[in-house]
Amino acid sequence: MLHASPAARSRSFCPRHPCTPRVLLASWVRRRITNTDSVALHPSLRACAVPCLPLPITHRFRLRSNRAMAREYEEALDCLSSLITRRTRADGSNKGDHFDLMFDYLKILELEDAIPELKVIHVAGTKGKGSTCTFTESILRCCGFRTGLFTSPHLIDVRERFRLDGVEVSEEKFLEYFWWCWHRLQEKTGDDVPMPAYFRFLALLAFKIFSAEQVDVAIMEVGLGGKFDATNVVQKPIVCGISSLGYDHMEILGNTLREIAGEKAGIFKKGVPAYTVPQPEEAMHALEDKAFQLGVPLQLASPLDTGLLKNQHLGLDGEHQYLNAGLAIALSSVWLKTTGNLKSMNIDEHSLPEQFVSGLSRARLEGRAQIVPDSLGQQQNSNLGGLTFYLDGAHSPESMEMCAKWYSHAIREDPSRFGERSHENHHMRQGGHPKSLGGKDHQQILLFNCMSVRDPQLLLPRLINTCDQHGVKFHKAIFVPNQSVYNKVTSLASPPTDPQQVDLSWQLTLQKAWENFMHSEQGSSCASVCEDSLVFPSLPLAIKWLRESVQQSRSVQVQVLVTGSLHLVGDVLRLMKN
Repeated sequence: MLHASPAARSRSFCPRHPCTPRVLLASWVRRRITNTDSVALHPSLRACAVPCLPLPITHRFRLRSNRAMAREYEEALDCLSSLITRRTRADGSNKGDHFDLMFDYLKILELEDAIPELKVIHVAGTKGKGSTCTFTESILRCCGFRTGLFTSPHLIDVRERFRLDGVEVSEEKFLEYFWWCWHRLQEKTGDDVPMPAYFRFLALLAFKIFSAEQVDVAIMEVGLGGKFDATNVVQKPIVCGISSLGYDHMEILGNTLREIAGEKAGIFKKGVPAYTVPQPEEAMHALEDKAFQLGVPLQLASPLDTGLLKNQHLGLDGEHQYLNAGLAIALSSVWLKTTGNLKSMNIDEHSLPEQFVSGLSRARLEGRAQIVPDSLGQQQNSNLGGLTFYLDGAHSPESMEMCAKWYSHAIREDPSRFGERSHENHHMRQGGHPKSLGGKDHQQILLFNCMSVRDPQLLLPRLINTCDQHGVKFHKAIFVPNQSVYNKVTSLASPPTDPQQVDLSWQLTLQKAWENFMHSEQGSSCASVCEDSLVFPSLPLAIKWLRESVQQSRSVQVQVLVTGSLHLVGDVLRLMKN
């Protein structure tokens, strides 16, 4: 059985209770100091809780009252919001949107020597890169290593982007590292070297957190593209990965798959091994050309064989996740081998180590193939009906198809079974053509929004047709603006944005695209079931209408697919949690 180095385990785990991370005991001690009645801990753990407090590495974390910390946290989010700018295309004409500034920021934050010490796994792609990173982190954590995971975007709270040992960084740590970076950048930047833009600051903050917390492995998800992405300051990662490629962010990355793939391949480094999944021919040729130029050993990762899971399920649902899991296995294996930690583990096409199986089955990622019963609706409606949200942040034509397949299978299950698992993924039954769910007992409703840079005439038909092929027809479509706004970073505790003066022109455009398709020859088979479509000025009003509809028809189970935008998915989750 593989273990992390003794030094790593002594940093991360209690010596008297080797399965208990130090961070949990330390967290208990901090909370106990401020509220002695808030947490109960087993006596044997309580006895060694204080010795397990980790020594501060670069900062001494101050104890604050909850109210003071909340105020300080909102202040930090306001500062972060001030860095948000409109995206511009990074190319030769603007020197990669002045990418070289990133190296000035590294000097200011004293990260020049720290980043090369990080053992990085770097992942780019159009679809599935976040899932691939999540699987990879979970595998290596189950192998006993201290992990750092940086992903984007966040759904509710910006701290979701920074995970230590699978847990988002605490408010206390976030604030300490945030202000450390913020004040130094404020002091040292000016006209020649301006403050970094939003995502660049977040990437720098991730590097600071992971180096200060001395993680064994840092899994870095590219934000956009690759070549000029802020995460690409890593000069010597252990291994690189490219997940599935497709058409997305074309206004930034280019209009052809070859151009897009060329941008993603910008994370390749000379001599550093790289893996990808089966790609469209045009994209694969671009990846291979870039790999050849740099002497990169580019290899193809096969989709995971379900038989290797030993009767376990993947922690993330959907057929496409087997592709992402296969890539994660390859990246984890190379990292273990390159860092000298593979040891006696047997990894081949016929078997997986127990740690890999555990990691794949325990992986969790909110907003992707996630099922959330409406707990408020359940309290109010004790009869057979109910309201269940099926959340997936798909936002490209290809991911729309995958989302539709997952939804079509998932709604066959009894939603009442998820009452105790509202924030966990549900494993659908595989195989077989799903029965049609039309009828008065079940109603499928689409709750949709997407960014205005996307083409609804590419997204909606792909979604509708795939659902139709699986016997699922929507009874109604609802279009709403996102609650979250692009220029404001908020948290779960932040006040909601003012719904007044909302511009609904884009939602009306989406509605028109929906109705045009439904009345076309291609969409005629679905139009006979779909009653109509609605536009609401805010998400809370749409949710209110859904709940009232369920109350009026208590025998009906309403199954709402929320998709088209991760921001919309995050807004729904925020409302559910509040």
